[in-house]
Amino acid sequence: MSDILSQPDTQPASSGDPPDEPQLHDLVPFVAGDRIFAVFADQVEGTAESRIPTALPHAPPTVLGVVCMRGHMMTVLDPLAVLTGETFGWPACLPAVIALRGDEQLALAAESCRDTITIAAEDIQPSSQISDDGFESAVLGIARYGGEEITVLRVDKLFAAAVRRKERRRRRF
Repeated sequence: MSDILSQPDTQPASSGDPPDEPQLHDLVPFVAGDRIFAVFADQVEGTAESRIPTALPHAPPTVLGVVCMRGHMMTVLDPLAVLTGETFGWPACLPAVIALRGDEQLALAAESCRDTITIAAEDIQPSSQISDDGFESAVLGIARYGGEEITVLRVDKLFAAAVRRKERRRRRF
């Protein structure tokens, strides 16, 4: 599996460019609870404000429900609950929702979305790829921007991280 930070965000540089140019990534930062998260901009389908999720029966606490965005039903995840297992206590009407690209049709709940930022790949300090419970982490790393610490999420690992918390507690026979 290739490292997501080493994948180019734009077209490869021409042979006339200096080889030591920093590799830049656009991030979409957002706030949830007392933390700032971000996902790569090329993984975001869009954002919306004031959405009321419809609850899903028997869903883990990480899943807030589903919302309709741009004609698609998106499963909305609580980013705090996905990472920590602690639910945030979202209002009935979510202040902001970030729709993600991909077959899983996921979205992330947010208190607010910020403007896209551009950072160099080396400014993202990689975190452990394996979480405390032995599964791959949904956190790619930590970036510092404007004096703030931003947790960069791995979109491809969000769903697995969200559902494993429930599966881990499921009674086995």
